[in-house]
Amino acid sequence: QVQLVESGGGLVQAGGSLRLSCVVSGIRFGINRMGWYRQAPGKQRELVADIAGGGTTTYADSVKGRFTISRDIAKNTVYLQMNSLKPEDTAVYYCNCVQYNSQQYWGQGTQVTVSS
Repeated sequence: QVQLVESGGGLVQAGGSLRLSCVVSGIRFGINRMGWYRQAPGKQRELVADIAGGGTTTYADSVKGRFTISRDIAKNTVYLQMNSLKPEDTAVYYCNCVQYNSQQYWGQGTQVTVSS
């Protein structure tokens, strides 16, 4: 059974930093892409950042220059370093992974709250 376990969310003041981690277990096929999405109340889930096996990264315009995604392939772990956090970054953050057979999985979500 595939499991994605996220950690690192919490409450932080504007301008502060948080680091999210997501460990994937139970994968049978190789992981192609890993990433982070977020969903704020009343809004659709949106891509924050993702990283391919070769290291190519994609970021939402709203987080470029502030967030950094990285991946430890050997540990099936993806990280999201979030700096200069803003109140509008408040959301539930979800880890996502896509296997090479195109099957994808989601974590349970971790709350990030940025106070002004």
